[in-house]
Amino acid sequence: MSKKSLASLISDLQVWVSRSGLLHEIKNYEVSQRYIHMEMDCGEKITVRNSRNSRTARILRLKKYKKPCKNCKVSDEVINRFLQKHTDRTDTKVTAFSYSESKKKKSKQLGHKKKKQSKVQVNPTTESIQSNTSVSEDKTDNKIEPETFTSAQKERINELLLPGEKIPFSNEPSKFKEIESELVNKRRNDFKQMYENDREEQIAKLERTISQFFVDKGFIEIKAPIIIDIDSVKKMGIDTDHKLSKQIFYLDNKHCLRPMLAPGLYQWLKNFDKILPDPIKIFEIGPCYRKESEGSQHLEEFTMFNFCQMGSGANRENLLNHIDDLLKHLNIDYKIIDDNCHVYGETIDIVHGDLELSSAVVGPVPIDMNWGIDKTWIGAGLGLERLLKVKHGYKNIKRASKSHSYYNGISTNL
Repeated sequence: MSKKSLASLISDLQVWVSRSGLLHEIKNYEVSQRYIHMEMDCGEKITVRNSRNSRTARILRLKKYKKPCKNCKVSDEVINRFLQKHTDRTDTKVTAFSYSESKKKKSKQLGHKKKKQSKVQVNPTTESIQSNTSVSEDKTDNKIEPETFTSAQKERINELLLPGEKIPFSNEPSKFKEIESELVNKRRNDFKQMYENDREEQIAKLERTISQFFVDKGFIEIKAPIIIDIDSVKKMGIDTDHKLSKQIFYLDNKHCLRPMLAPGLYQWLKNFDKILPDPIKIFEIGPCYRKESEGSQHLEEFTMFNFCQMGSGANRENLLNHIDDLLKHLNIDYKIIDDNCHVYGETIDIVHGDLELSSAVVGPVPIDMNWGIDKTWIGAGLGLERLLKVKHGYKNIKRASKSHSYYNGISTNL
């Protein structure tokens, strides 16, 4: 029998156990594609990943807690229901709420309603062309009904459009060739202006921005090899039997392309611990490789920025301050989610919408002993392509990647 998801456990029990062991009663919650947004009776708001293997899912199954939250005023009935081995609660009401503090909306009761599907149409007010759009009851004065495009034609127009750009309709219904020709001319002009005025590649530009920002914060930049020993990966807890081993590009029986920057950072922390004064603050920006190319958010070759601070000041507050300073500098909104991973255990995830931007850790963690590290440390990694995807509103991360198909998010197939 499969384990219940975290969403199912919350629906059944209507409680949440914090990291400190406090038992909270849930006032309302909302389940998105990957995350659960909750509001407690005490007013605390939490967002977590909807994972059946998370720390909290295990605690809810084991029904363990230290004490009830005094501000939630958890009733004996709720506590007894939580401690029962089984629950048959079926009258749960789920209420959605906006997690954003800047945009508070009225709560709405969640429901699952099937939307009627319309025929494929071009929507001139959005970047992409939808193949299944909801029927709208709103009536507009625009009586233009463009031709129905084939899948290949829709893909081509989406390739040429920029985020937020409208399809260039004229007063008469436009044919595909006319739309394509106009968009091609626009993109050629974009390249000409870029060549005259800017000439900076977006990943390289972002790398320089982040590098200077962290140098100014007192961090020293390092560069570690891209081809690493397999023993370095094993020190991270990933041997050939580990499920993450399938994502590694092995070159031979001794070497692989680095799947993460962490092995190099560990080695530099160990080396600098004998040389530099406390605290040791380092960072690296460089390519990583992973066999994970499916979907619009993953790449097999990507650029990571990792930073570490070891010694004094290595605490959660300073870790989040470093991340907050950087994302504010880049003008990127985010929210914080407590999670866990196979390598480090408990992590702090930084997400924008449903896209994970960063995974952060407060050490020490068990694998530290493999590297001879015995001090407290903090660290985080952020993918540059994901930062660009959010910053520029790209729908597909390939627009932000190292590619011959796009340059600075613009298609080169002209």
